[in-house]
Amino acid sequence: MADPFKAILISRDEDKRQSVAVTELAEADLMDGDVTVAVEATTVNYKDGLAITGRAPVVRRFPMIPGVDFAGTVTHSNHPEWKKGDKVILNGWGVGEVHYGAYAGKARVKGEWLIPLPAGMSVRDAMAIGTAGYTAMLCVMALERNGITPGQGPVVVTGAAGGVGSVAVALLSGLGYHVVASTGRTSETEYLKGLGAAEVIAREELAGAAKPLGKERWVAGVDTVGSHTLANVLSMTSYGGAVAACGLAGGMDLPSSVAPFILRGISLLGIDSVMAPKQLRLDAWRRLGTDLDMSRLAALTTVAGFDDIIGIAHDIVDGKVRGRVVIEM
Repeated sequence: MADPFKAILISRDEDKRQSVAVTELAEADLMDGDVTVAVEATTVNYKDGLAITGRAPVVRRFPMIPGVDFAGTVTHSNHPEWKKGDKVILNGWGVGEVHYGAYAGKARVKGEWLIPLPAGMSVRDAMAIGTAGYTAMLCVMALERNGITPGQGPVVVTGAAGGVGSVAVALLSGLGYHVVASTGRTSETEYLKGLGAAEVIAREELAGAAKPLGKERWVAGVDTVGSHTLANVLSMTSYGGAVAACGLAGGMDLPSSVAPFILRGISLLGIDSVMAPKQLRLDAWRRLGTDLDMSRLAALTTVAGFDDIIGIAHDIVDGKVRGRVVIEM
């Protein structure tokens, strides 16, 4: 019998009360898939925090091993694209929600969900980027497809001290954009300027009820917050601009009006990282390998161990985690 491994398991009783425990599993306990991976590194995203704390209905099958990201080495494959020893990354695809996820020594998944670890990138680097950084790159690529260039004006990033926001600030500033970083933690001003932010503004500037149209302050935005924050960002985007929306830390509602769209020609670009097609993923990870300053990535990353995951999950939903966290397994 294969050696057992530790795993975090989320369960729910008949009264729908959720519990979280560390347990031991064997490969036979894993779900169906044609590739088995030894998980070497993972991370804690905001979604993972919601899953473990139960503050939002992220988990849709019980019991569940949470964790939406991992990097590691293939130990067994029945998929033509992968062989034993290959280094791979997984982001999304319902892993950690409906299919056993990353917070275990091994994961068995569908081969088409995996992408190769980019050349020159370690598993630790990949998980420092994780879904957060990959989503930030999807946002940048969407703005570029919409014709946004650095010379047109500033770009705002909301929730800038969080995982997606931190990587977005680093990416955009590295590409030559004037980045306005919005954060609820103005104590992180020096951290954000270290990542390349040209200006740091308090979250309160974007937190109130939005006017149909506000003063034009930026040509584009990356929004991780939603709700009133996104409504304000839209109202303050200049003519012909675009905003990439990828998060809901502030709520799923959008108390806005059609004014920014029909009077200023603004585009609202929805970003989904979970089910994004493989070619888009490959393009995003290739760009991350070339466009993200690894010294800035290191500056926004902290490293922890498996036993720290549950505590970090609670901290991230309480807004106490800065940047990215790598879990070394």
